[in-house]
Amino acid sequence: MSDLVAIVYPTEAKAEEVRQRLFALQKEYLINISDAVIATKTEAGNVKLSQIMNTTVAGAVSGSFWGLLIGVIFLNPVIGVAIGAASGALGGALTDVGINDAFMKDLSASLQPGNAALFVLVHGMTADKVLNEIKGFGGVVLKTSLDETKEQILRDALSQTSEAA
Repeated sequence: MSDLVAIVYPTEAKAEEVRQRLFALQKEYLINISDAVIATKTEAGNVKLSQIMNTTVAGAVSGSFWGLLIGVIFLNPVIGVAIGAASGALGGALTDVGINDAFMKDLSASLQPGNAALFVLVHGMTADKVLNEIKGFGGVVLKTSLDETKEQILRDALSQTSEAA
């Protein structure tokens, strides 16, 4: 079972710094991240999502490969690549992997312009070590699916940093 954690940071750069730190912790097998997205509210009030994977591009690349393969079989590789890339890009654009985009945009609508929310879908983690690594970055919990005890531990760790700064 995965847990969702959304933490608000004052800037997109700070949220990206935390996301990169979490990826480093994943390489150390301290956390297993299914998805990590940064939502930023612009001055105009729009919410921009910074995904870790562009499904449209991934679909186009995959579709091109399969289109080429099918095209070679039927002696028309150029048309196969074109049709494969187009269908793969369309399929990728319609695919929403990980955290639901509409959910993140709705939740991020309450952000102040310039602020960023880091949404992380965690499949498993060594909580004490991960918290120790991210508490120095501060942040405010926007939403979690953690139980109340774990959520309070997260809030306390983040607020200790905010008060010390």
